[in-house]
Amino acid sequence: MTRFTAEFWVQAYLARLRLMDIPAFVTSHGDDTAGAVLVKLNTLDGQACAFHRTYDLMSGTRKWDELAAGAEADVDASIRRQQEFDPDLWVVEVEDRQGRHLLDEPGLE
Repeated sequence: MTRFTAEFWVQAYLARLRLMDIPAFVTSHGDDTAGAVLVKLNTLDGQACAFHRTYDLMSGTRKWDELAAGAEADVDASIRRQQEFDPDLWVVEVEDRQGRHLLDEPGLE
């Protein structure tokens, strides 16, 4: 299976969000080739959640799991902790009152 670069995946994700009129922007630019990606969903009500990709060893599949959820400040603190030990980390912030992030759609796994 072909693996895309982090930058390519982020740009494709941002394009898909734009098509759905969901505002999103890169808040931390990681390594263009192999950086991991975190997605922060800001529901604009003081709450947020962060998602990261995980790999299931039993099935060999990748999926998006919730890393942190709750008050936006707490989620931001969790993201900062991740950045402390992974300087290549990308962070994409999605702002949507309806809670849409599209990570569960085909092609984004």
